[in-house]
Amino acid sequence: MCIGIPLRVIASTPGHALCEGRGETREVETALVGPCEPGEWLLTFLGSARERISAERAAEVNAALDLLAAVMGGAGVAGDEVETNLGFSLPSAMGAAQVATLTGRPSSSSISTENTTP
Repeated sequence: MCIGIPLRVIASTPGHALCEGRGETREVETALVGPCEPGEWLLTFLGSARERISAERAAEVNAALDLLAAVMGGAGVAGDEVETNLGFSLPSAMGAAQVATLTGRPSSSSISTENTTP
């Protein structure tokens, strides 16, 4: 699995941008997004910018990555039990309507069940 990392552009040259984020500075390839300006946010995968994102979206992705890092570091774990107050729920702990909202699909309760029998 590949995880996108949001990075803010510091400077750019044709085909590349010097970016910072998550405590590091790195050069990324920009062939897929085109020329970049300082201050823009990019979602990067394996050293390549894949899309431009807003500062708000970058903050959301960073918050999710922070939660993931905390869980991987042992936060939210008490013995063999995972605490439920981590700020998010896994789909396995959600109801059908919540999963439908998450995936953008109608839940079975919102689908019309008209009787089509004559």
